[in-house]
Amino acid sequence: MEKNYLNWKKGLLSWLLTRDHKRIGLLYMITVFSFFFVGGVFALLLRLELFKVGETIMNSAFYNQIMTYHGAVMIFMVIIPGIPAFLGNFVLPLQIGAKDVAFPKINLLSWYCLIVGAGVTLLSLFLGGVDTGWTFYTPYSIETNTAVIPVVLGVFIMGFSSILTGLNFIVTIHRLRCPGMTFFRMPLFVWSLYSTAIIQVLATPVLAITLLLLVGERILDIGIFNSEKGGDPILFQHFFWFYSHPAVYIMILPAMGVISELISAFSRQKIFGYKAVVFASLGIAGVSFFVWGHHMFVSGQSEWAGIVFSFLTMLVGVPTAVKIFNWVATLFKGSLKFDTPFLYALGFLFLFLIGGVTGIMLAVLPFDVHVHDTYFVVAHFHYVMVGGTIMGIMGGFYYWFPKMFGRLYNELLGQVSFVFIFIGFNVTFFPQFILGMSGMPRRYADYISPYEPLNQVSTVGSWLIASGFVVAFFALIWAMFKGKKSSANPWGAKTLEWQTSSPPPHENFLKRPVVSKDAYE
Repeated sequence: MEKNYLNWKKGLLSWLLTRDHKRIGLLYMITVFSFFFVGGVFALLLRLELFKVGETIMNSAFYNQIMTYHGAVMIFMVIIPGIPAFLGNFVLPLQIGAKDVAFPKINLLSWYCLIVGAGVTLLSLFLGGVDTGWTFYTPYSIETNTAVIPVVLGVFIMGFSSILTGLNFIVTIHRLRCPGMTFFRMPLFVWSLYSTAIIQVLATPVLAITLLLLVGERILDIGIFNSEKGGDPILFQHFFWFYSHPAVYIMILPAMGVISELISAFSRQKIFGYKAVVFASLGIAGVSFFVWGHHMFVSGQSEWAGIVFSFLTMLVGVPTAVKIFNWVATLFKGSLKFDTPFLYALGFLFLFLIGGVTGIMLAVLPFDVHVHDTYFVVAHFHYVMVGGTIMGIMGGFYYWFPKMFGRLYNELLGQVSFVFIFIGFNVTFFPQFILGMSGMPRRYADYISPYEPLNQVSTVGSWLIASGFVVAFFALIWAMFKGKKSSANPWGAKTLEWQTSSPPPHENFLKRPVVSKDAYE
């Protein structure tokens, strides 16, 4: 049997103590997909409760807890670590011709931070649960008797996973590129991870400090956010969103990098305007630190602050539009091959465009005030996060699946799963734009009867999404063990990871690659 990273060492302990970036990437894969299942079950329970007016399968108190855990699991355990920690860990060193990441032990530690943090957060389910929503807004998160402290501490620990991964990627990109791999010869996926890593390192500590202050409020009653003690609950929102809006780009920038790889590979063309896409990624990362206030248009902040944040939020649309224009231009006159990864790339373009346009709408002050805290915001958020990040994860997973496991998936089942997920997503969330414009508030366990038909359509859509992921799960598990063996480069792609065997050897390349021709100009 040919030696590769999968069979280089055997036994569970060899995986739990591995320092191989490829194996750590697969550990993240198992972890992220497991939590995705948990968060998805919570989502289905929420939609079942909202299928009819009145109490259906749970009371309002339990609904609030399920809603909180759905958000916390999906944000902190799935979408934030999903592409950087899973696909990034596996692919980044291969794409720059490195043997591993700069700090292999710290890389493994980052996975354990995610596991421990997630365990502490989910432990709160057995300690009475928590009902604050995933944003933990004060003053309610100070006053409630639910298990806020273990949830917050779990998120705090998971933050170290994000910081360590970001630091590792920055150093790896700067120090371990193979000969000839200049910055402007790096694949766009690597650039997206580099931009993301900057946000992870700079923004995550702010969330960590904020959550520690919240724990201090509950334990020591120190009065930072408690107005009765002279504190300011709005200060919590400033701190929280200073991290959490850049976190949106931690979620979406890596997906954009995946889409760049897919569009180039399946159109058989180099990305149009490579450097423009690079600087757009860096521009999005930079502007992301200055737009947090658009979450607080109705919080009482000054009108001038609202105007500034409105303008800056619209400004984010410029580099984003550059990327979309360049992707479409790359497709023009390309030799398109509609395999499953490319379908997910096209799905990303359609869904993320809707999410982006509605984001610009929400940047307009009067419109935001009208739909604030309604299902319009829920729909926008999911079109960006699920329509963006999850499409990116799935497209990237199908794309690099042959490289990871050395086997091919069933193309028909891959396309069937995409159709169910894409149609189900739009059936689920597009009606929520209409519900939000009609005034239906989010985070409510019940609603009035005029909203029932569209809620029923939305719930049916959630079952379609679930069906698509079930098909994808069984198809990919079967392919891991029974799929046809893959060649080193089944897609005919040009980046370095396809120049080594599938699956790669433990050391990635039998001979260190040298890049002599710029593939992006």
